[in-house]
Amino acid sequence: MRWSALSLFGFLSLFAAVPSVNANGEDYGVLIISRERLEVSTSCEIGVYIQDQLSARLFQEQSTSFNLPPGNVSLRLKLLPGQAPGCNPGMLAPGSQNIVLKAGDVLKFRIAMTQEGMYLKQAALDY
Repeated sequence: MRWSALSLFGFLSLFAAVPSVNANGEDYGVLIISRERLEVSTSCEIGVYIQDQLSARLFQEQSTSFNLPPGNVSLRLKLLPGQAPGCNPGMLAPGSQNIVLKAGDVLKFRIAMTQEGMYLKQAALDY
């Protein structure tokens, strides 16, 4: 009984190791988007859209990260409707930013604001 349990665990561990071996051959870049600083003067939730798909929701003092394939990435930021008054999105669609992501890159951006609206500003990684 003891040998069959050990051989079963050994056999299962081989299957657990196979996906990690395959994952090493895949290329991707890491994109970090942060709202840790108080550069955006709203308490509303901000939606992060990647390729026009809602990918994350950020409140103040939050950040998120994505593993993405290399290439051009279209990013858009938009206020999301919420429980707080004044958090309804505007009528105009916000502009998008294009970022070139290479395999192995780790890029960090923080959300900033101008009179034209929100945008992503490149930031230091600060590990």
